[in-house]
Amino acid sequence: MKKEYSQFRAMMAITKGSLLGIFRSPSAVVFSIAFPLIFILVFGFIGGGSRISLNVAFDKNTDTTNEIYPALRGIAGLNIVNESDAEVKEDLERGRVTAIIKIEKSGLSNPPYKITLVSSEAVNPQNLQVLQSILNARIANINQRLYADAPTVAMISNEIKKIPGRIYRTIDFILPGQLGFSLLSSGVFGVAFLFFNLRQQLVLKRFYATPIKRSYIVLGEALSRVIFQMLTAVIIIGVGHLFFKFTLVHGLQTFLSIMTLSFIALILFMGFGFIVSSIAKNESTIPPFANLITLPQFLLAGTFFSIEAFPSWLQPICKVLPLTHFNNAMRNIAFEGASLASCWKEIGILGIWAVVVYAVAFKTFKWE
Repeated sequence: MKKEYSQFRAMMAITKGSLLGIFRSPSAVVFSIAFPLIFILVFGFIGGGSRISLNVAFDKNTDTTNEIYPALRGIAGLNIVNESDAEVKEDLERGRVTAIIKIEKSGLSNPPYKITLVSSEAVNPQNLQVLQSILNARIANINQRLYADAPTVAMISNEIKKIPGRIYRTIDFILPGQLGFSLLSSGVFGVAFLFFNLRQQLVLKRFYATPIKRSYIVLGEALSRVIFQMLTAVIIIGVGHLFFKFTLVHGLQTFLSIMTLSFIALILFMGFGFIVSSIAKNESTIPPFANLITLPQFLLAGTFFSIEAFPSWLQPICKVLPLTHFNNAMRNIAFEGASLASCWKEIGILGIWAVVVYAVAFKTFKWE
């Protein structure tokens, strides 16, 4: 009796062959694993923390009738957070707010005011130093204008009260960006070169001549890329967590959430690769097309530093890029303990991008 042809077994055979081919490719290993790990090692050994923002809040008992209060509110580098006490405290514990500023009368004629800061262990110490420098500079400016004969209008307390919070390390910012870098590189360059070569060598055409359906051919090749890149993500997260104390707030639960988010992002990024493989006329045109997609995201999506470091006119463009939303969701899940459900906005935007990208990919995909 003739045995029925198994589409699933054929797909898995394609997956196995393609996966072995990926592991034998030096460029795939270098760009997906080695390159991100080099960045993690460099930033991990440097230590310290990356500047995220200088969000501050004023204590509810702050004296607002003096010259200092409006002067501080007018500083462009300080983003004043207006939330309830409970929300501010939560943000402070998570490192989202650098400090709570309290301005009060000192009870002395000189200086008439005292400024105290409340921060947390989750805040980058460098941000606190920057905040203190800004406060000192603004006080000096007020002294020069209004209090020429007095030593100072206010004194900043040297004792900074710190509430408990998770320690924020450089790796907590760098690793999500490097994981996104790896996923985007593999999704675009890996898929683009893979399917272009399969089409050029008429492998896809030969596959098409067999009983296996087209969808299973694509799924088999795509599945091999997904398996390889998920293994890459495990290695990157594992190295960061074990050797550099990358924060996984809820342990295994956080890890699984990160892997799910990585899977969603990889599926989207592979769609870009399908488009590039279809529109490229020859192999030499793949890198320029791929770089048009990847390079702006590497530079503008918060991969190496916060998008808040960019000019205000550029930030809306940064916030449109899909890698930005992956990085933001990744950092919220890993360090702040957010769930996938609470990252619905970022995941929703990735979903919208996926619909648009695959609509274009289906229109442009070629078999030969």
